[in-house]
Order: sequence, then C-alpha cells, then structure tokens
Amino acid sequence: MPDASRYNPTGRFSGLAETYAKHRPGYPEAALDYIMQRCGLSGTSRLVDVGCGTGISTRLFAARCIPVIGIEPNDEMRARAEAEAVPAGVPVPEYRKGTAEATGLPDVSADAVLAAQAFHWFRADEALREFHRNLRPGGHVALIWNERDERDACTAAFGAVMRSGPDAAAVELPRGRAGEALLHHPLFVDATRTLFANEQHLDEGGLLGRAFSASYAPREPVAVERFTAALREVFARHARSGKVVLRYETSVYLARSAVS
Repeated sequence: MPDASRYNPTGRFSGLAETYAKHRPGYPEAALDYIMQRCGLSGTSRLVDVGCGTGISTRLFAARCIPVIGIEPNDEMRARAEAEAVPAGVPVPEYRKGTAEATGLPDVSADAVLAAQAFHWFRADEALREFHRNLRPGGHVALIWNERDERDACTAAFGAVMRSGPDAAAVELPRGRAGEALLHHPLFVDATRTLFANEQHLDEGGLLGRAFSASYAPREPVAVERFTAALREVFARHARSGKVVLRYETSVYLARSAVS
C-alpha cells in the first residue's frame, strides 16, 4: 500500500488552517454516538485526538462533555484549534504539539485514542504501537474518515476535479485503505469497520473552499485558475436553489487494546 507519510504531512497543511476550519465537513451524529458507546466514553474518560488539525473532531467530543487532548504537529493548525471558543459548560480541550508516532503522553493515560481524517498520514505500525502505549488496558482506538460517496452524480463530478490536483493519487488511495492496518494489528482485538451516511450542503463559495482545503489542491496560479473553473462548472451543473450536496460515507474503524 502506498505510504502517504512520506509526503510531508505536517508541512503541507501550512497556510490552510482558516480554509480547513471553515469548509471541512463534520461527522454524523450516529457515528459519534457509535464511538461513544463502543468506547464507553463518559465525563470521566480521557480521549486523545491525534492529528487533530483545527480541532473539528476534538470539539465535537468536547461538546458531549468528554475531556479531550488534541495532538497536532502543525503549529498553525494547532493555533487555529486553540483559538476556537467552546460553549459554556463544555470542557475546554487541551492541545499539545506531538505526532502520532510520538504523542509525548504518558503510558496508560488514555481511555480512547481517535484519529479523524488523519491516520493515512501516519506511519501505521509505529502509530498503533504508540496508541497502545498510551491506552489503559482495554482502551479503544477509533479511526474515522469522510470518504466521498461517488454513487452520487454531483459528488462524483467533484471527485473527478479533486483527482486532477497534484499528489491526489498519493493521498486518496492510502486514505481509503489506511484503516485496514487496525483490523489486523497484533496489539488490538475485536476490530470492526462500520459505515455511516454524511453530507454537506454548500453554496459556490463553500464548494470552492471545500476543494481548496485539500492539501493536494493546486497552489500555482495557472493551475488554480483551471481548477476553479472546473469546480464552478460542477456547481453550475448540479446546484439546486443555490446549493449543491456533497455526499460521504463515513468509515469508523474501531478496535480494543489487547492486554499485553
């Protein structure tokens, strides 16, 4: 399987924090409920969100009154997460610099480790061994991705434009299959993969923002112009009442730490 970790996963998101925070989709309530139930999370648990980026998934779990530590190596993305306010009564997430392979957290200090839209950037075996070290006995790992559901015509057209961007194949192929590493890892048991439906309703600016939040979207001016024109054509063809709908399948990979 191609290894996306060699494509500078920390540096390639520099300059994208605001766009990423504004335009990336969240995760469906049903998927969050499933993770909460399977991992046995409560207000006394500790969840570690590795590769947390701008804190999208971190805040979703904090909003459910779960104490969360976000681990993020990119300073700009982490600062954007720290700047985001949370509602009164919600535990304020703690953010720390670190990587999936070296979180900097103590042994047996977490009840669950989450990686949302991030695990494909990690060195899979090293990261899972680090997660196992971080977890208390019987703790869980949850890996989650929003993957385009290209059975939908608009989403398929959007996907075709996205695949025209530089490095697209290097990122998209390992992203779609990266969770399989958890299904067969010797340090984890009871591994499963479960799918949930998700969607984004976007105006034209939102569709452009969603596209340019990808680390492999073009940045060179001529390529940006072509990419933008293709996205505008997708919007014009599929918009209804000023919006398009991008549809996703949200994959949740879950496994329990084996007792060593």
